[in-house]
Amino acid sequence: MNSQPIVKVQQVVKTYQLGETEVKALRGLNLTLFKGEFTALIGASGSGKSTLLNLIGCLDEPDQGVVEIEGHDISKMSEQEKSHLRNRRVGFIFQSFNLIPVLSIFENIELPLIVQHELSAEERKRRVEQAIQDVGLEKFRDYFPNKLSGGQRQRVAIARALVTEPALILADEPTANLDSDTAHKIIDLLKEINQRRHVTFFFCTHDEKLMGRVGRVVRISDGQIETE
Repeated sequence: MNSQPIVKVQQVVKTYQLGETEVKALRGLNLTLFKGEFTALIGASGSGKSTLLNLIGCLDEPDQGVVEIEGHDISKMSEQEKSHLRNRRVGFIFQSFNLIPVLSIFENIELPLIVQHELSAEERKRRVEQAIQDVGLEKFRDYFPNKLSGGQRQRVAIARALVTEPALILADEPTANLDSDTAHKIIDLLKEINQRRHVTFFFCTHDEKLMGRVGRVVRISDGQIETE
């Protein structure tokens, strides 16, 4: 295990305004993730899980505190730099899969590479084929999403996150829409990819049954990390 931090969250505060109500989503939160870790974030609904993932994924900014990705303070980055970071260094897996129905599996996975203009068509194809192989969907490369099961669609979403060859993959409830057996298979697949590709995984879940399959468990409550 490499002891080098890939994510550092220091004294982060995030507040949202819901109508006339002020919601403190994160309250001085601290967290460090190290390269190659496979970490689950556990917490009840409203505990701040998704807010934390959005901050680490450069989709939002803290009101106070510092979020660093690979040593870069995101608050000091331009929108273009953050976009570059999201597209090349961070992969995202969503519970609703977010696949485009009119695109084939191959095309859905290729999508994040289209904006990387420095990549040749041959390199894009190589990366997509490798990602498809990593998730075991070789037979389905030309299918459309509506022809796949929930577990297969989530495998496509995982391949799409992998295809940019990121250092960090964030997953928001990646097994929420799957039955228990399929959920365990998906977590085992993520763990296998984590070990083979040495990519760091950080995912939030409320499924306590998955805890025995992860390397590290971080619990969040009322916008703060509980003692690990």
